Amino acid sequence: MTWKPYYRGDGERRSTPLADPPPWRTFPRTAQHRQYQPPPGLVDAVNTAVHLRRPLLVSGPAGSGKSTVIEQVAHELDLGPVLRWHITSRSSLTDALYRYDALGRIHAQSLRAATHGRGRAGRGRDDIAPYLQLGPLGTALLPADRPRALLIDEIDKSDLDLPSDLLEVLERGEFEIPELVRYRRPRVMVRQWGSEDEHPVDRGRVQCTQFPFILLTSNGERDFSPAFLRRCIRYTMPPLTADLLYDIVRAHFEDVPEGGEELVEKFAQRVAAGEHLAIDQLLNAVALLTGDQAPQDGQYKELRGLILRELSRV
Repeated sequence: MTWKPYYRGDGERRSTPLADPPPWRTFPRTAQHRQYQPPPGLVDAVNTAVHLRRPLLVSGPAGSGKSTVIEQVAHELDLGPVLRWHITSRSSLTDALYRYDALGRIHAQSLRAATHGRGRAGRGRDDIAPYLQLGPLGTALLPADRPRALLIDEIDKSDLDLPSDLLEVLERGEFEIPELVRYRRPRVMVRQWGSEDEHPVDRGRVQCTQFPFILLTSNGERDFSPAFLRRCIRYTMPPLTADLLYDIVRAHFEDVPEGGEELVEKFAQRVAAGEHLAIDQLLNAVALLTGDQAPQDGQYKELRGLILRELSRV
């Protein structure tokens, strides 16, 4: 990628061709499983979690590459598309297991009753299946020949009770859908998360046959109970050294482009000094500020400051 200004701020319309984006910003998103460089010890942590069928809890600052490893694991172990559960303070265990659109079903029943009356014909067409969908965790726990890969991102941003609510599911690998336990049909086809595929659920119970590979990430903003921690394999991301950053840049650019060495060294120095910076900021800077047609002098400094701005400041 070379620097080329598209927008000039003069209000004139131009059909200027746009250059290709960096590989990590192409859409639909493509997995960067070949480019990811696991830090020391992470490979052993992943293999330990796979062997013991335990979740892997990876802690470290935001932007340190915690969640990226799951794409590589899913690709190398042929675990299928990664399921993702992004945690907020409103996230609940029930939503991660399944979603039930009760209001949609009631509305459909009302429409049928108005059209067909309240006789047998109206009742006979009622079907709960269109109003149910498994969540990312529920889909990961479906019986299968191979485990699924599930990312539970930023677990430390959850409500205080959510990690405790997870304990039973992580220990037993099963859950119930109460609406189906009471349903008139013993088997219901339920849609999976992120696809139109359906899976039979018998008498409302989902029970895994292969415990999924679960990666939980934490920014280290809170502590977890011993009961939760003992169910996980734990790994803490190491500090971002210059050598580690050089490996990451080489994996994305084949080699460190001309002018990239200074960016890597200064980035590593700022991180060592305690500044909060993310790896993708460095990659963006290398992509835009290096090469034969890179911006020069004052514009170079201005763009470098724009891209490599410290994250904990407004």
